[in-house]
Amino acid sequence: MSLQPWRGVAYNGATESENRIHGDDVARRFGFRGGLVPGVTVYAYLAEPAIRAWGIDWLARGAASVVLRKPLYDGARFEVEVTPEGEGAYRGRVVDEQAVVCADGRVWMADAKEIAPAPKRRGDVPVPALEARPPATRAAMEALRSAGMGALRVVWRGDGEMGRTTHDLAEMSELVRPDRQGYANPAFVLGLANWVLARNVRLDAWIHAQSDLCNRGAVPLGAELVVEATITDLFSRGGHEFVDLDVAAFSGDRAVMTAQHRAIYKLREVA
Repeated sequence: MSLQPWRGVAYNGATESENRIHGDDVARRFGFRGGLVPGVTVYAYLAEPAIRAWGIDWLARGAASVVLRKPLYDGARFEVEVTPEGEGAYRGRVVDEQAVVCADGRVWMADAKEIAPAPKRRGDVPVPALEARPPATRAAMEALRSAGMGALRVVWRGDGEMGRTTHDLAEMSELVRPDRQGYANPAFVLGLANWVLARNVRLDAWIHAQSDLCNRGAVPLGAELVVEATITDLFSRGGHEFVDLDVAAFSGDRAVMTAQHRAIYKLREVA
């Protein structure tokens, strides 16, 4: 199938998430008009044309580089614009009904020669218990950068806040519909980078900013995954506090995803 633009209606499946930026009350406190659709869901929209064109091959060895620009809100209509770049690649933009570019990036089929060798699982200690997580202060982040982060175990069951990316499942590709072929969708796969951070420190409202991701294996229903991560940078910009992560997800000892992931872990307060 050839690359085609894709249209949809935005879905915020994380309104009950621990990350309160997805809830209307806290999001408005930071100057947004309502809860934000998760950045990983917006990324999944950007990747939808790739899944429809290249199928399971993209889930197994596709790559993407995405920057989240502006909020996308639940119920908003949007279009994914695609500009092909030769065979097996495109530039994409997620544009809402007000012509605002919410995200943009490049999506492609990764050549084995252009990607780094798959990492090996380190065997990191598990993430702490929920009640034992320290608050996400700069000091706590520095300590994690020095001592290392705990590893997260998770099973893809096709449910939960990233089990779907649309209000109507019929709008999703059958490959990643949990009631059909059931492979893990892009929002769940990249969402692992968010969850490993959130299970190491206690966050309030925070925002996914950008990611470079490489799929290394499609994730079937029932797969048990281990996620390991390292903090590579911490910095301030525009009153926000940022963290950069190197993340790898494994099925057994085989890497199924690697990513360089950036998030704002502490937002500036709005007067």
